[in-house]
Amino acid sequence: MSDSKDFVMKDAEDGAASEEAARVQDETSLPKIDFATFIFSLNSSALVHLGQIADPGSGQTTRNLPLAKQTIDLMAMLEEKTSGNLTDEEAGMLKNLLYELRLIYVRESQ
Repeated sequence: MSDSKDFVMKDAEDGAASEEAARVQDETSLPKIDFATFIFSLNSSALVHLGQIADPGSGQTTRNLPLAKQTIDLMAMLEEKTSGNLTDEEAGMLKNLLYELRLIYVRESQ
């Protein structure tokens, strides 16, 4: 009887080790956190709300213009508040993404 108990315990330990390995793998496969990654994340969120790309969670494409506007406004606020503190590349990226998002927002609002 103790053999089956040991087998169950070994199975549980292996399962826990597998879960831990999967968690570590997920953490190591995430992109590096920096300003560009953050801005691209906001850009993706705005594109989901504009109905340009599918929501990664549901796979559905829907429009929510108030949320899109809020995300665009948030990015504009970041542009204003970080003025002079970004590299030329970061500032240019943010400016270009905002320009594109605003064009899409105006088109989708009509």
